[in-house]
Amino acid sequence: MLNRVSLRQMEYFVATATHGSIAAASAQIHISSPSISAAIAHLESELNVQLFVRHPSKGLGLTAIGTLVLKQCEDVLDQSSRLYEIASDSSDVMQGALRVGSFQSLTAMIAPEVIFGFSRAFESVDVELVEGDQVVLMNKLRALEIDLAITYDLHLGEDIEFETLATLPPYVLVSELHPLAQEKAVTFEDLAGQPYVLLDLPMSREYFTSLFAKSGVTPNIVARSRSEEVVRSMVANGIGYALFNVRPKSNQALDGKRMVRVRLAGTHRPMQLGLATYKPMKQSRLTRVFMERCRAYISDQYIPGMSAASFFDPHITAP
Repeated sequence: MLNRVSLRQMEYFVATATHGSIAAASAQIHISSPSISAAIAHLESELNVQLFVRHPSKGLGLTAIGTLVLKQCEDVLDQSSRLYEIASDSSDVMQGALRVGSFQSLTAMIAPEVIFGFSRAFESVDVELVEGDQVVLMNKLRALEIDLAITYDLHLGEDIEFETLATLPPYVLVSELHPLAQEKAVTFEDLAGQPYVLLDLPMSREYFTSLFAKSGVTPNIVARSRSEEVVRSMVANGIGYALFNVRPKSNQALDGKRMVRVRLAGTHRPMQLGLATYKPMKQSRLTRVFMERCRAYISDQYIPGMSAASFFDPHITAP
């Protein structure tokens, strides 16, 4: 009887069960709602069972038999996908599509060497780069729109697996003419009252705010932006200082004005840079190989596009 049930119909059923409604499944897998409805109706007819019950306020819910059928369909789809992995393993050919999410303030430094270097190494691999803030990346992981993300350990959730590759402590960025530019290190007390330019990204914003709160200092926010380069340019032009974790090798803003990176004294929660994956999603061989590349290229000793953690401008670290 199962030869009258296609893998595609199983995929549509699994997507509907995962997202809780036909409309949501349609939006995620880009298949029309009537096609998904027809596939589910066909499954129910062939198996002579009811797979879903409708809840007016909660959408579709699986019946008891629907839950069992879902597990079997997931197993069948998983086994079918392994056919391609087996073929790839046997021929030693790396091919397929890989969707990599990247935290937007990291992309300019990480992407050329790590992400697109992978596609140059494996010409049969189609790499898609998806940039976004943490909220966007986590939503795309859960919607199965990306295979993994290079990002931070911010508000991950129990369904997200995170592997730390490098630790990025916070530091203070000022213009070369700023009163604190000649200091070897500064405290939050030194920053109190000074104009502050905030990198205003979801979750990053909360992270930086928490550093001030823990130190008992209220930041004097005079400007904010979602763009790292805009914040850097405002700092370089003397509008205020900023806090960052990423360490671009260049100490110039896009307009050519110079900035100085100053150590933040004390012990403060660092950002953990690493790989985020969605736990319910089994990683393909292609994804696993890419993750190995990330482990080889990103560490506390070296991060593409970034200066070493111990590096600060020479004129503030002179013996």
